[in-house]
Amino acid sequence: MGFLHRLLAMIIKEGLQLRRDRLTFGMMFGIPIMQLILFGFAINNDPKGLPAAVLASDQSAITRALVSAIGNTGYFSMNHSVSTEAEADSLLQRGAIQFVITIPGDFTRHLIRHEKAQIVIEADATDPATIGGALAAVNQATSQTLARELGGPLAAYQQGPAPIDVLLHRRYNPEGITRFNVVPGLLGVILTMTMVMMTALAVTRERERGTMENLLAMPVRPIEVMVGKIAPYILIGGIQVLVILTAARILFGVPFEGSVALFAMATLLFITVNLALGFTFSTIAQNQLQAMQMSFFFLMPSILLSGFAFPFRGMPEWAQAIGEVLPVTHFLRVVRALMLKGASFDQIAGEIASLSLMLVIVAVIAVSRYRVTLD
Repeated sequence: MGFLHRLLAMIIKEGLQLRRDRLTFGMMFGIPIMQLILFGFAINNDPKGLPAAVLASDQSAITRALVSAIGNTGYFSMNHSVSTEAEADSLLQRGAIQFVITIPGDFTRHLIRHEKAQIVIEADATDPATIGGALAAVNQATSQTLARELGGPLAAYQQGPAPIDVLLHRRYNPEGITRFNVVPGLLGVILTMTMVMMTALAVTRERERGTMENLLAMPVRPIEVMVGKIAPYILIGGIQVLVILTAARILFGVPFEGSVALFAMATLLFITVNLALGFTFSTIAQNQLQAMQMSFFFLMPSILLSGFAFPFRGMPEWAQAIGEVLPVTHFLRVVRALMLKGASFDQIAGEIASLSLMLVIVAVIAVSRYRVTLD
């Protein structure tokens, strides 16, 4: 009986302690629910509605029917109309579109002359998994359109080989090598995981060691405490970047086409945002365990909703909206654009502006929260 009483007392004690630790209790239910929602609703390996631009120099009825059929597959969203190759190339390099569908001016003439006609599809292949289903749908749409539209003197085409060649150009990753997409993405995920987690323990470690009183007694402002806490980790983050880039180049052969200076600026900004986020978590958490839990809770959507593990454009709009507020989403676009596309500053300026705004917002929250801890 004594054993049972002692065991029951320990169970009650642990239950009461868990009830007082509301953050841990919430994480126990919040993380499984988040996993169910993200994996059940947000993840889609067959994305549809991908933005595409049409560059049609031929405006015949067959051409219009073909473009309409490609759009009706559901894989393409014909939301851009361009008049020059330079305009289409700029949109593709900025990441505003996924495909450029080019129909040459001699398309219908070749059909009438019983010659091979061509359609050129240029795809942003930085993420090969995104474009596979869409490209397969083009061939099917082409065949169905020809079966419906070819008549009269062109009816003979329905008996022979397909009169249209669909030429595919995989831009920025011609061979469709998956690691060219994954390795640059790992840079953002690793920095997010380490930078947020290390600084999330910064203030809570001081509190648990009993040195918080000494820190509060120092004649420093909250912003100075935050900068002093995160500054050493910027150097650590820089070393991590060098190691990852060296491995990416030597071990995996990942190209680097863009500006090194622009890459360094964007990476420094991203590291600082993550460190400020970690510092904010440390001002909210009561102990290091809670800080770790909050970091993990932030890391999971950063991996699943940023476009690292799954195609970003394949997710529903609500999941994309969540992904847009994650710093790693914008950094992945920057690092892939610089490494694989050789993008200029103008082409990534929007992502840089988003990261800068996030840094300001997070820094304000962190400083205000730290003032609360002073009370």
